[in-house]
Amino acid sequence: MTAKLQVQHLTKIFGRRIQKAEELLKQGKSKAEILQNAGATVGVSDANFEVNDGEIFVIMGLSGSGKSTMIRMINRLIEPTSGKVLIDGENLTDLNKKELLDVRRNKMSMVFQNFALFPNRTIIENTAYGLEVKGVDKDERLKKAHDALELVGLHGYDDQYPTQLSGGMQQRVGLARALATDSEILLMDEAFSALDPLNRKDMQDELLDLQENLHKTIVFISHDLNEALRIGDRIMIMKDGVIVQTGTPEEILTQPADEYVEKFIEDVDRTKVLTASNVMIRPTFVNIDKDGPRIAMRRMRENEISSVYVVNSKREFVGVADADHVMGLIKQKNPDLMSVVQTDVPTTHPDTPITEIMEKISQTPIPFAVLDDQKHLLGIIIRGAVLGAISGNEVTEDE
Repeated sequence: MTAKLQVQHLTKIFGRRIQKAEELLKQGKSKAEILQNAGATVGVSDANFEVNDGEIFVIMGLSGSGKSTMIRMINRLIEPTSGKVLIDGENLTDLNKKELLDVRRNKMSMVFQNFALFPNRTIIENTAYGLEVKGVDKDERLKKAHDALELVGLHGYDDQYPTQLSGGMQQRVGLARALATDSEILLMDEAFSALDPLNRKDMQDELLDLQENLHKTIVFISHDLNEALRIGDRIMIMKDGVIVQTGTPEEILTQPADEYVEKFIEDVDRTKVLTASNVMIRPTFVNIDKDGPRIAMRRMRENEISSVYVVNSKREFVGVADADHVMGLIKQKNPDLMSVVQTDVPTTHPDTPITEIMEKISQTPIPFAVLDDQKHLLGIIIRGAVLGAISGNEVTEDE
């Protein structure tokens, strides 16, 4: 992974007694203690993180966590108290006004929560505004703006005005305006939070579809964990100006850093994020190329289970054999274990979202076998393991 954006020891303190507040920060004082003793507000404290080229990086937290201050320091709409912001290795905090303006025009675009459209300009004129500021020729900027509107599904709306569009459509215009400039980095500050739930989901889908083709580097601010889990490649959670945890959606859900993150994620719908690999457990198995009925029965007795999974010497999945059938072979002194192996077993890939197989898991008496692309048996999914993962508890095979 190549780091497109790097934030190093970034700090923002609001107020007059900045030096006093910085001294208190170094002493490990909390945001509340600094406000009480110095009369200054810590917006962000010693933030360090990287955003990879082409990823959607979601910064989230409750009101007052510092997430909006963070994104505004990235493009220096808010000047940092200390620290660095680097894009492709260039330190933005060292740039003068002219150099910074050039970066904003060519490398970064911002999508705001309140759409920020000009009511007296048509949709295509609003979309072309960033290109107009850059000094792009009128015909060229209108063509690029038209293409951007096509990308976000607003074909035919070029000559309409913002008041003639719904909130969801206006937000699409805001996204199109950012895309028209072909910036490498999109900064999206609570971009969908003003929309109703249906339009919000549509815009999330739109963003994900666009990202598949455009591969932009996106920093997305949100206070909605379900939204963050749905669109983020990685998520950074903030509290009182401090970064609490950074990780993939699965890491945030399965390995919360502390009680704050645990509390933060307790109401989330885990089925929308967890995959088969998160809920599978290690199965008991035998090798059909060397093991017979007695070994199979011994494995089942040792593990107190009523069936055993069967693979070959390459660990390719073959099927499952239950205790009754295996015991029948032993009584008959029949060594042919394959004759009782059930091969019609439900299977899935480790990356399959739980939502896609939830109903089938609840209906089948046989646990799902989780196989990789080479059909190797990686694990099995039992109903208890799914319920355990959703509730945050671990479940073993005998459960």
